[in-house]
Amino acid sequence: MRTLTGAARLAGVLGWPVAHSRSPLLHGTWLDRHGIDGAYLPLPVAPAEFSVAVRGLMALGFRGANVTIPHKEAAYALCDERDAAAERAGAVNTMVFKDGRIWGSNTDGWGFCESLREQAPAWRADAGPAVLLGAGGAARAIAARLLDEGCPRLVLVNRNLDRAMALAADLGGPIEVAVDPPLAGASLLVNTTSLGMHGEPPLIIDLSPLPTHAVVADIVYVPLETPLLAAARARGLVGVDGLGMLLHQARPGFSAWFGVEPVVDAALRAVVAADIPLT
Repeated sequence: MRTLTGAARLAGVLGWPVAHSRSPLLHGTWLDRHGIDGAYLPLPVAPAEFSVAVRGLMALGFRGANVTIPHKEAAYALCDERDAAAERAGAVNTMVFKDGRIWGSNTDGWGFCESLREQAPAWRADAGPAVLLGAGGAARAIAARLLDEGCPRLVLVNRNLDRAMALAADLGGPIEVAVDPPLAGASLLVNTTSLGMHGEPPLIIDLSPLPTHAVVADIVYVPLETPLLAAARARGLVGVDGLGMLLHQARPGFSAWFGVEPVVDAALRAVVAADIPLT
């Protein structure tokens, strides 16, 4: 049984709201698994109080924190140092506090690709074009990572073409924009929008033009089996759910704060999945 002492290592997740986050369950499972004297807390912080809250956590001796909606850009601005992924994404989801300074990283794109490798072992970034639905923060992080891993052509699909074009210009590289997804010949289709999430309209898309080797990924994880993934599996395509991205993006932060390199395995997935509706 894990016990907290006065020397406990502390971290958490900053969001507004944050009660829905599965990160405390995820990190708590790792803490229990390794018997670490530490805790990971949900930290609801209004946007106007974000910088004050972060400085307060540092004063209290926290090792760092994850950052979720709507604070990722504010965290980017607050950091003293940022890694290349955060610079590319223009957002920070993981902060490490050390010697009175804030080091920021963005592990979303890395976590997404690690999830692809886990759930679709045959996938390779350089296998063919990738089509991303959406042009928000998640799309930016994932697009940057796919390009860095050798994706030969990336298509951003968004109803607001100006937003997609701005993102393409920021990232550079072999990127195109479109209103309708060009699926013929694509090796990867990724939904980075909220469509299909519990309480949101489903994502309606004709997957028939996709080749049989294509992988379909959805970063939505509530529910685990979105309508998009159900449609992909019905066609015999490999589907990758959003839970894997959530699990893998957490690994670097946990390692930095608690001093142990955690493992994503079937047991961890089962614990977190049990807290998520299947449909």
